Amino acid sequence: MNYNKKTVKDIEVAGKKVLLRCDFNVPMAKDGSGVITDDKRIRAALPTIQYLLDQNAAVIACSHMGKPKGEVVPSLSLKPVAKRLSELLGKEVIMADDVVGPDAQAKAAALKPGQIMLLENTRFEKGETKNDPELAKAMASMAEVYVSDAFGAVHRAHASTAGVADYLPAVSGFLIQKELEIIGGALANPKRPLVAILGGSKVSSKIGVINNLLEIADTIIIGGGMTYTFLKAQGGSIGKSLLEEDWLDYCNDMMKKAQEKGVKLLLPEDTICAKEFSADAEPILVDSMNIPDDCLGMDIGPKAIEAYSNAVKDAGTVIWNGPMGVFEFPAFAKGTQAVAEALSNSNAITIIGGGDSAAAVQQLGYADKMTHISTGGGASLEFLEGLELPGIAALNNK
Repeated sequence: MNYNKKTVKDIEVAGKKVLLRCDFNVPMAKDGSGVITDDKRIRAALPTIQYLLDQNAAVIACSHMGKPKGEVVPSLSLKPVAKRLSELLGKEVIMADDVVGPDAQAKAAALKPGQIMLLENTRFEKGETKNDPELAKAMASMAEVYVSDAFGAVHRAHASTAGVADYLPAVSGFLIQKELEIIGGALANPKRPLVAILGGSKVSSKIGVINNLLEIADTIIIGGGMTYTFLKAQGGSIGKSLLEEDWLDYCNDMMKKAQEKGVKLLLPEDTICAKEFSADAEPILVDSMNIPDDCLGMDIGPKAIEAYSNAVKDAGTVIWNGPMGVFEFPAFAKGTQAVAEALSNSNAITIIGGGDSAAAVQQLGYADKMTHISTGGGASLEFLEGLELPGIAALNNK
């Protein structure tokens, strides 16, 4: 995939209407009060929005929120986002009542340079997730330029993330530009040694990633729930630990492929297990190949922590996706904590794939020590798999 895409700085936006796709899919309070519980994604969009306004563009922002499935669901309205965005920008954000209906069309037509409006949740339209050309055309008709800055949504070929680029000049905002430069750079031309740390619960969700990284990494470190399928494939006893029976052969193939390619594939030598999956369970340290029948693996042990921390120490680039254990339970968060700490002390370029690893790094207070924390969970995974991301492919090449 070509990562060398035109950015908002490569195109004239002064006096023009710009359709800006953001990722405002923010968590809301469960009580229906319309309170945003974390505005990180709105703040992340500010540099691109501010640049466009400073350049005297008229900004028509849009985003999805949740999964309304083509119906108007009032609790998933973007009105609270418009309110928060106007507070952060210190200027009015004009809210449309629809996406491409009469209200949006009228407000877009009247929008002046230096003003910003927000369309209603794009997924209130049935055609959004189907990438309906009619919807894409209707959205594009309101603007003269399309800017995509929603990295968290570029792995989906939807009308507002890919379709509109068929009808307008299409460039990236600063968020996507950073993702492309840092993750794209690490995949295309990494500073070596390249160490990939892969955790999370399922081998099946990381297959493509492991496969792709075996082609480019020097070391691959395995942690989290998927460890146990690897250990079982190696002939270990894993007790009641998480197991994906169907993927045992695949794990063996990967170990073999790593050996053939001279890639170090590290599994934890020791494991912290427990008799039940609970925050209060007593942590028991065992050899990884001999987990007792009545126990399940919950975290990596001290020997594994030492080996993994050493692997990171002299790395040139580290990509981390997925926790090492059940980090939500303090007694079983030590592995994830230690890896985050090792990364924070390393001189390597450190890239955290979104989702759980990003949450762990933020929760543990190491976020400011990382080179880059991806803003997209699913998108960063597909990026690491080497897959073409429709919302990136749709942008104009430099």
